[in-house]
Amino acid sequence: MPTFSPVAAPTVLDLLTLEKLEEDLYRGTTVFEEPFPLYGGQVAAQALAAAGDTVEPDRLPHSLHGYYLRSGDAARPTVFRVYRDRDGRSYSARRVVAIQNGKVIFNMSASFHVPESGADVQIHPAPDAPDPDGLEPVRLPRLFSMDSRLPPQPYEAAEWPTRFWARCTQDLPGGQLLHACVLTYLSDISSGVTGVPHGEGARSGSSLDHAVWFHRPARMDEWVLMDLVPHTVSAGRGWYTGTIHTRDGRLAASITQETLFRKPR
Repeated sequence: MPTFSPVAAPTVLDLLTLEKLEEDLYRGTTVFEEPFPLYGGQVAAQALAAAGDTVEPDRLPHSLHGYYLRSGDAARPTVFRVYRDRDGRSYSARRVVAIQNGKVIFNMSASFHVPESGADVQIHPAPDAPDPDGLEPVRLPRLFSMDSRLPPQPYEAAEWPTRFWARCTQDLPGGQLLHACVLTYLSDISSGVTGVPHGEGARSGSSLDHAVWFHRPARMDEWVLMDLVPHTVSAGRGWYTGTIHTRDGRLAASITQETLFRKPR
């Protein structure tokens, strides 16, 4: 069995470069030591990269829906099995199962579409935020190759930022699939539920499920504005939505996520 040496500071491109073991079977070989469970945005982005490698290059992801089933380990390689559910005239559907130590840690359904011309309407403007060039740099934890800026926050009690600018610090030479994978990598950071008052000591915890809809192309090596909005907590779960806008105000993607909402053990 091959051994994998931890990388001190991998890049996001390292994480998204998967080894193809055989048809529809991939492995993420970049590993590193971290005192936390595997970051959900990483495994989701890698799963999307694996799925995207099995469709025609002109078909781009328009949505993904994933479930986090077990905690992963950043110091272990992850294997991704892709299932080709359907290839139609303009849509392709894929399922991906992510495995560590023989157990499924994450599964995802993704759909790909040949871009079409037609109506292009955006109902709501981007959230109000100062331009990133006038803001001080901040570091978003757990993200490699990411720069960020923090505008005024909409929820004063939030433990973590719910509105922030971000961009990849590496040039992203690939096509739109690569940028969609980097957007997915970013999309799981922080939590909109952190803006909910922490009654009785409860707080936002691990992700349960996560969905992204890709509306318009966005270059992730340029500034994008991520905004997370809490909606409800009940039965030990919290639910929020989010948006990612380009610097010129175009809605690039929408996010929905459910997380645990419990008292810390």
